[in-house]
Amino acid sequence: MALSKVQKRNRIKSRVRGKISGSAELPRLSVYKSNKEIYAQLIDDKDGKTLASASSRALTAKGNKVEISAEVGKAIAEKAKAAGIEKIVFDRNGFVYHGRVKALADGAREGGLKF
Repeated sequence: MALSKVQKRNRIKSRVRGKISGSAELPRLSVYKSNKEIYAQLIDDKDGKTLASASSRALTAKGNKVEISAEVGKAIAEKAKAAGIEKIVFDRNGFVYHGRVKALADGAREGGLKF
């Protein structure tokens, strides 16, 4: 029996999360996208805390979804810089590194984060 799209994503997600983890010095940038919105969080897995977050819901930017995703990447980079974070580990959360996820990552790089 074939796996559904969500089951495939969860399988990929668990495989990747077994290999990467965030800390206070090197937090994990976790990305989640729904059909309408995109969300990004900087997470310290050792303490179980979210250090910073940004989403397309909080922005007033106009444009298509890819352009808005790039703005979310820049917003999370600004918040990371304010918290004193320059290096991160990128967690695409089982989503394909293409389109909105790639635009968010590129926006975060433009904002000064290093992966």
